[in-house]
Amino acid sequence: MSHTKETIENPLEKVQSHDWNKERLQQLKQLMPDLFTNEGKLNINELKKVVDPKSVSETERYEFRWFGKSKAKREAFTPTDATLVYDEERSVNPESSENLIIEGENLQVLKLLSNSYREQVKCIYIDPPYNTGKDFVYTDNFNQDRKEYWEDAEMTENGFKVDSNTETDGRFHSNWLNMMYSRLLIARQLLREDGVIFISIDDNEVHHLRKLCDEVFGEENFMAQFSWRTDGNFDNQAKFKNVHEYILTYAKIIDKFPAPPIIDPSTPEGSKLFLSEIRNTIVKNGPKNPISGVKIPIGFPSLIQDGVIEKRTDSWPHYRENAIIKNGHLTNEVIVESGWSSKELLERYIENNCEPILDSKGQETKFKISNTGAIEAVKSRKSEQSHVITVLNGLGGPQKASSILDKMGLIFDGYPKPVDLIKYLFQMNTLEGNDIFLDFFSGSGTAGQAIAELNQEDGGNRKYIMVQLPEATDEKSEAFKAGYKKLSDITIERNKRVIDNIVAEKKKETPDLFTKKETKKEQLKGLGFKVFKLVKSNFPRVEYAPDPEKSDEENVVLLKKYITEKEAQLVSAFNREELITEILIKNGFQLNYTLEKQHQFKQNDIFLASDGEKETLICLDVSLADETVAYFKSHTDQKLIVLERALDTTKKWNLKHYMGDKFNAF
Repeated sequence: MSHTKETIENPLEKVQSHDWNKERLQQLKQLMPDLFTNEGKLNINELKKVVDPKSVSETERYEFRWFGKSKAKREAFTPTDATLVYDEERSVNPESSENLIIEGENLQVLKLLSNSYREQVKCIYIDPPYNTGKDFVYTDNFNQDRKEYWEDAEMTENGFKVDSNTETDGRFHSNWLNMMYSRLLIARQLLREDGVIFISIDDNEVHHLRKLCDEVFGEENFMAQFSWRTDGNFDNQAKFKNVHEYILTYAKIIDKFPAPPIIDPSTPEGSKLFLSEIRNTIVKNGPKNPISGVKIPIGFPSLIQDGVIEKRTDSWPHYRENAIIKNGHLTNEVIVESGWSSKELLERYIENNCEPILDSKGQETKFKISNTGAIEAVKSRKSEQSHVITVLNGLGGPQKASSILDKMGLIFDGYPKPVDLIKYLFQMNTLEGNDIFLDFFSGSGTAGQAIAELNQEDGGNRKYIMVQLPEATDEKSEAFKAGYKKLSDITIERNKRVIDNIVAEKKKETPDLFTKKETKKEQLKGLGFKVFKLVKSNFPRVEYAPDPEKSDEENVVLLKKYITEKEAQLVSAFNREELITEILIKNGFQLNYTLEKQHQFKQNDIFLASDGEKETLICLDVSLADETVAYFKSHTDQKLIVLERALDTTKKWNLKHYMGDKFNAF
C-alpha cells in the first residue's frame, strides 16, 4: 500500500492565466534547491544569506520605495480569471490580417497574453497617463467580483468611468507608480531578447519613471531619454514655455538590440530612412585638415543634381571659380580655397579616379559636394553604427496629430501623438519577418496607423496588438456628441478609416486592382484587424468563494462539488467559439489560431486548433464516445483537450493513462 501523499488538483488553475509567481519559484528551486525546505517552501533566511553573506542588519541602502509597491508586484504576477471574446462585427478584413485590437483593462489583458506571446514582441510603445492631476490612474481591482467594471465595459455601451488621481491625494505619486509598475513587470515578459520599449512621458513623472524602469528592465539596459520637440504652447502665461516631452527607451537585453538603421530626422536627409551612408563623420578616422588648394576634377560626384556654386571670397566654402554641376557631377575643374576634412584621404580619392577608398580603419570612404557646396566625406554605414540623435525635431506634436484626426473626420479630446513620431520610433527596429508591435495604452490608435503606413511604404509584414480600456468619454465632449461613448470606439474607428484610405488610394492608382478575387485578397493582405473584448470567464467555477474557516483540502472538495452543479448550466448555455478561445488562450495559444474539423471522428465534433507554433485537438461535446476514447488509446501523437464533464472516471483514467501529459480535461 502506497503512503505517498496524493497531490490535490485545483480546478481553478485551468481557467486562470499563467501563474508567474509559481513559475518563478519553480525556476529558483531548480537553480538553488538548497534555499528550500524539505516541504518545498522557500527558506527566507537562507535566501538572505545568499544576498548578504555577512547577514548585515543595517537597513540604510539605496532603493526606490513607495506605498503599495509590494502589492503592485504581487498583482502583476497573479493570474486572472477573465477571458477574451472575438467581436466579429467590429473587426475589419479579419481573414486577411493578424493585427489585434483588444478592448479591455490592460493589466488583465497583458496577463492573458503573457503565456502565448511570451518573448514574442519586438517593440512596445506606450503613452500612459502623465499623472498631471487631471488625468486618471487605473484601479487594479478588476477581479470578477468588481461589478462596476464588468457591467459598464461588457454589458452596456456607456464605457467604464476610470478613477481620478488628484494631487490632494496623499498617495498621488504612489498611485501612479503602482499602476505603472505592475504593467511594466508583465510587459517585460512579452519582449523578445532583442526587443525594446518606448515610453512617452513629461516632466511630472519622468524622474520616477526612470527609476522605475531601471528596476524593471535593469539600469544597464537603459538606452536613451529622447527629448521630443512638441508644438508647445507659446501663448500661455507660464514663466517657461514647455515645448518638449520625453521618450524613455529601454532594451530587454541591450547587447542583443541591434544598432538602429536610421539617421536623425533633423538632418538634411532625415526624411530618407534606412540610409546606407553616413556623411561628415570622417574626422573620427583621420585628421581634420584644411583642404585649400586641392584641385577638384571634372566628374567629381555631388549631392546637388544640377546647379552652379558661385565663386566666393566672403563666405564659406571658397572656390576660385564657379563650380558647374549637371546630373550629379562637376562639369569643370575647380580649386577649393577653404574647407575642412581629411586632406590626405581626399587627395587619395581623387587619385583613385573618384572611386571609393579605405580609411585607416578599413572603412569604405568617398567624397561628394554637399548641398551647401562643401566637400563632404561619406562612408558606408557599418551594421553596428547608428545615427540616432536623442533630440527629435520636425516630427510634429499633438496639434499636428489632432489635425490628422480632423482630416479623417474623427474627434479626439485628448493629446494624441503624431503618426510620424511613432513611425520614426518603430523604424529603429530592424525589419525582420513578422515582427509584433504592442501598445497597451492605445488611446486614439496612432500605433495601428503607423504600422499600416510603414507596411505600405516598405512592403513589411509588421503586426500590431493594441489594448485600450473602454473608458467612457465625457458626456460634454465633442467625441461623445459624435457618438463615441468609449475611447476604444475611437481606437477601432480610426484604424478602420486608415484601411479604407489605403484601399481608396490603391484603387485610385490602379482602378481595376480589385476586380479579381485573388488579386483583392493579395492586396488586402495584412490590412485589417480582429477585435477582442475582455469579459468574464465562461466557467462558473471562477465565481466560487472558498470558506475561510475550512482547510484547503476541504475547500477543493467543495469547489469540485460546486463545479458539478454549476457547470451543468454551461452545457446548454455556452457559445462554442467563445469557449474555445478561452481554453486555447489559457493553454498558451496566440489569438490568431485556426480551427479545422477532423472528419475521421464520426461520434464527436473534434477540431484541430493551430496558431503556427502550437496545435491541439479540441472537443467541446458534453459526452465523449467510447469509439473516440478507443481511437486516442492507440493514437497518442497529438494533444487533446476535452471538457471535464464529458468524461466518466473510466474514460478519464484511460485517456490519462495512454496519452499522459498530451491529454487535458478542462
